[in-house]
Amino acid sequence: MTASLVLSAWLLAAFAGAASADWSLDPERSHLAFVSIKAKDTAEVNTFKEMSGTVDEEGRVEIALRLDSVETLIPIRNERMRELLFETADYKEARLTAKIDGALLADMTPGEIATTAAEGILSLHGERQPMILTLQVAKVADDTLMVASVKPVIVEAAKFGLTSGIERLREIAGLESISHAVPVSFVVTFVDAPAP
Repeated sequence: MTASLVLSAWLLAAFAGAASADWSLDPERSHLAFVSIKAKDTAEVNTFKEMSGTVDEEGRVEIALRLDSVETLIPIRNERMRELLFETADYKEARLTAKIDGALLADMTPGEIATTAAEGILSLHGERQPMILTLQVAKVADDTLMVASVKPVIVEAAKFGLTSGIERLREIAGLESISHAVPVSFVVTFVDAPAP
């Protein structure tokens, strides 16, 4: 009986510890990409090399992208996007906040996959816009979650004050057009980060 009580207490403590833990984004196993389209039919995939984020026990998600880390595979284009589009001297980060069901995360077992919707706010270039995210969440291991976009998120330049920046890029590159709406997709990995 004593051994059973001790085991029960240990399991309860272990569960309580897992339930109260925060999840921290693992940048080595996380990826976000956006597709820009120029001259009507030329698509280019771009990424960010630096991102961070957390999910807390109540399902509050926060992800930050370092805009200076934009990667287009062409150094001069990286520089132009930083200076002319994102204006990183004034706007350092893009930040996404969202809320998912904390109970969903607590109840998932390793190997389980679930689809959920989340209401989010994207803060970019001094503007904030609501968006609905459709997400696939996978419990990879006891201490690892993977979250991916089921559908690309469409970011419209006009809603974030980026239209003039796109036009400056178009002019300097001598292009007929650059799309003002871009699809964004992501796969991000979170690891269990218990509170001390």
